[in-house]
Amino acid sequence: MTLHESSLLTRTLAAIAPANHGARAKAKERLDQLAIPHWALGRLMDLALDLAAITGSLHPTVNRKSIVVMAGDHGIVAAGVSKFPQAVTLEMVRNFVIEAASINALARQVGAKVTVVDTGVAGDLSELAACGKIVDKKIAPGTANFAEGPAMTHEQAVRAIEAGIEVAQSLGDQTDIFGTGDMGIGNTSPSSAIIAVICKYSVADVTGRGTGLDDDALAKKIVILEKALKLNQPNPQDGLDVLAKVGGFEIGAIAGLILGAAAQKKPVVIDGIISSAGALLAHSLAPQCKDYMIAGHRSAEQGHKIALDFLDKKPLLDLDLRLGEGTGGAVAMNLVEAAVAILTEVATFEEAAVSQSS
Repeated sequence: MTLHESSLLTRTLAAIAPANHGARAKAKERLDQLAIPHWALGRLMDLALDLAAITGSLHPTVNRKSIVVMAGDHGIVAAGVSKFPQAVTLEMVRNFVIEAASINALARQVGAKVTVVDTGVAGDLSELAACGKIVDKKIAPGTANFAEGPAMTHEQAVRAIEAGIEVAQSLGDQTDIFGTGDMGIGNTSPSSAIIAVICKYSVADVTGRGTGLDDDALAKKIVILEKALKLNQPNPQDGLDVLAKVGGFEIGAIAGLILGAAAQKKPVVIDGIISSAGALLAHSLAPQCKDYMIAGHRSAEQGHKIALDFLDKKPLLDLDLRLGEGTGGAVAMNLVEAAVAILTEVATFEEAAVSQSS
């Protein structure tokens, strides 16, 4: 990995520090004394500890929620890895803009703002960008087909990650908690490739059906990805190399969003398999950013569990979701709010004047 010492990515990596363990200890002390049986609210209390450590406060704020949907297309679709045509990416971005997609409905339910970012859609979105309905960070109209060579150049990989950092910075003043989302036909293929490389699993172990491939199409997808990894030889120790050789622009931007959130000491809820691939890239570049990640859910894609295990993250939900867009993360934000309420609103035995023993 070679970066200019003054680059945005370099500065962001340098700004990421571990979560505040002192605040975690103080939160643990308070939660231990709540007027309930000890740790009776289980993983919601664990999450409250994480939020205290992330924000450095016993009164974390998560009211202002931003879900960022990174969109991009993938050249490997030409190899036959997806059930749907590439044009669907452009159509779905337009659906996000008119607020008629699943992520819009679930974001409204949790009170989150949805920001759509074009990192590399193979279509003209300039009109939507000009009127401020999407954010234009287009690097190219889709990646190259990594079944035939690298998905992108090293410089494009850096630009993709920095695009995500820039979005995190632009939203930072109006955001307490971020959520990752994605849109890109074919993007389970680069995600599976990233997970296979970084987690050191076989392609067959991490590759699922994506948008609904049948057995024959899934077997074909696995063979294509196996050959692509053999051809490109990504370095598992170098997240930028992995991104450049087998990744996607929106996956790199998700990694950047996570890094940007961590640099601001703000929590970021990770969505499904695409987002977890971005999380692996972010972790490769700055292991301490893991402290700021919250695993929203575990999807039906088999590689997602492997990625979460690698990151040592327990998902808050397991609902057999496999849509993406940030939908699982949006639903999980309800639990984040619940964890904050437990930490900040439930009385201790002393405050409630409740006896602890007979």
